[in-house]
Amino acid sequence: MRRRLYGRGALFDTEPPGLAPRLVGLRPFQHGPSPCEHPRELPFVVFAGARGLGKSAVLAELRAAYEGRTPLALIDCEADRFAGPPAGRPHEVWSPVAQALVTIAEQLAEPVADAGRIPFPRLATGLLAVAAGGWNDRDMPRARREAERILLLNDTGSWAGGHTSRWVGRVSARLTDPLTGPLPGTGPVVEPVVEAALETFSEGVSPTHRRLRKAAAWYRDHPNADGNPKLGLLLLSGHFRAGGDPRTHAEGHLVRALLADLDDAYGGPLPRANRPGRPVVLIDNAQSAPGIGLIGAVLRDRAGGIADRVAFFAGLRGHGHPALRNATRSTLSALARTSGWEPGGTASSRALLVPLSPLSPDDTPRVVEAACRGLAVPSRLPGAAHRLTRGSPLGTTLFAESARQNLSRGAGTPGELLTADLVPQEADGAHETDEVDEAEEKRGVREGRPAYRELLDRLTPDGGRDELALLAVAHDRESACALAAARLPGDFGAVGVLALEARLAEEGLPTVPGQFVGDPFLRALLLLGLHRREPDHGTWKAAHRTLVAHYTDIPAAPDGPRDGPGDGPGSKEQRILYRLLHEMALGATEPAVTHLRDAFPRQDTKAWLRALVLLASAPYHPAPVPAPVPDGYGGVASDARARVALGRVGTGPPPPQGADTALHLRIRRLLHGVWQVTDPLALPDPVVAERLRSELEHLSRLRPVDVEPLLRASVHWPEDALSGRPLRLGQTPA
Repeated sequence: MRRRLYGRGALFDTEPPGLAPRLVGLRPFQHGPSPCEHPRELPFVVFAGARGLGKSAVLAELRAAYEGRTPLALIDCEADRFAGPPAGRPHEVWSPVAQALVTIAEQLAEPVADAGRIPFPRLATGLLAVAAGGWNDRDMPRARREAERILLLNDTGSWAGGHTSRWVGRVSARLTDPLTGPLPGTGPVVEPVVEAALETFSEGVSPTHRRLRKAAAWYRDHPNADGNPKLGLLLLSGHFRAGGDPRTHAEGHLVRALLADLDDAYGGPLPRANRPGRPVVLIDNAQSAPGIGLIGAVLRDRAGGIADRVAFFAGLRGHGHPALRNATRSTLSALARTSGWEPGGTASSRALLVPLSPLSPDDTPRVVEAACRGLAVPSRLPGAAHRLTRGSPLGTTLFAESARQNLSRGAGTPGELLTADLVPQEADGAHETDEVDEAEEKRGVREGRPAYRELLDRLTPDGGRDELALLAVAHDRESACALAAARLPGDFGAVGVLALEARLAEEGLPTVPGQFVGDPFLRALLLLGLHRREPDHGTWKAAHRTLVAHYTDIPAAPDGPRDGPGDGPGSKEQRILYRLLHEMALGATEPAVTHLRDAFPRQDTKAWLRALVLLASAPYHPAPVPAPVPDGYGGVASDARARVALGRVGTGPPPPQGADTALHLRIRRLLHGVWQVTDPLALPDPVVAERLRSELEHLSRLRPVDVEPLLRASVHWPEDALSGRPLRLGQTPA
């Protein structure tokens, strides 16, 4: 794979052929054929997942693999061109789907390998009828420009450029002639334009005229056209202008026209041997218009028995869509040898939905090492990168790029690399050449900015980012509402919390008990941004103080035990742990140590270890100190956790009078040790990790029963901490 898309071999491998060569019929980056799977009907492949999982990267790799080898088109449904009609064009004769069809056809038309340019006469004829509904005598230049662009979709490139230009100019003039005469009131001029088109197409004897005549005749089969091409085109135009379901049907007919034109190019007079493989259409951000419209039209036609030759691949943000409710779902790894797909009786069963998986703990280090070749990479950095990013391909790639740019400048921990300035090497999501140019023009010359801000811009939904950063401190809807009431404008409130909660679900982000923002990588970035929002960290401190008060004052949840020892979300124990966690985030650790010390003799061991790990997940930002000691988070501070974990002198207040001093100090060391080695923004200290082993072994000797979880943790936790895995709580290794 050209772009080192680790963990995506099931799509691009050549031996045995991955999914892409089996569906396209060509080996990636080669001209050689590949055995075809599903020769009669192809699945419409949809890659699904949250932002950052590499959907755009996979589609870009597919384009690189087949561009110039087979007809190919790639559109980004979030591009500006699909947001609204061009200046002067009425909304009733424009739609994102129609715009997408023009963009797709223009790309598919380009000559590839030894085969010439593909014409799209059916699509051009239908688009002319639709566009004519917005023409009038007050804007003749615009009408002619539109007609000329549409007519060029019928060009095979076989004529000299000058001849093509003159022919297009003459025909567009004929088509717009009705605008210069007496118009039928103030309504559209579709009928005279369609009549002019049919007359013009019937007059010539060239291959171009023959194609257009055949294309016009194709519309005689339009529903209710009764075999009359003119009536079919008028109905198409009228349905498009009507909007709603009639427009959806008209758009479906235009999609069918494009696919029928492609079928001619592969099965018509041109020998198919000149076009090995299948044409490829790639649709990124398909959750936005025109994506779902295109997918729905293709699936409905395939379910209706109207075949096509196109290999469709789409990227969809989220876990699915109602239009794909009956799609076959498959993991990426299961596609290595066969898709396992069979069409059912519904349109959506024609789709194959593939959730993209994160990178594995073995893949993440390869990304970091490949980006930093020739640099001295700290040995624990690749594992820490996986613990931070949780395998997010985008997160790992940008983190590795920050390492490449900043390791030589002294940054060496995840926190330092996130807060160091990063200059991205390319703009993900800008696929087509003019979109890249447009994006570069808007940005100008890009200067570096903190890597975490670059990541947040790409990983968070548009709008509400500041509010989401604040609510990332919360654990559930109730605590999020408490934060919103205390720290956000009055008009945000519970409605705003629910809206953000729904938006996170739509984005495909996981729902995790105990966290309002379930994705740990995104939450770490949001909390880092919240801490750095003001120089005095005022919002950060206020948010944690709000939740300290919230979990101090509120009663147990109505559906949870009020005074029992349970650890459910509404239990008294859980509320105490959340309060202690936020106190730790504010720098007060002794209450947490005292709680763990008192709970150790009486609490179930697994529950006690879960409480320890939960408290150690408190976000940590060292307090500033006078000496200029780099803190790993872009400031001047000192991380005391390792010193406390190793029992260095002067690392904490004496135990309270009457407490078991040895147990108190051991739990203090253990808590600070787990806190240090699991911090996603720090490199785990190997000495601290090894110290965990001895502390847990010593604690196990104090338990006459229920000792196995402690012994298991003493074996697994040091290994987990240094490898970047979450600490195991009784489960077997992943």
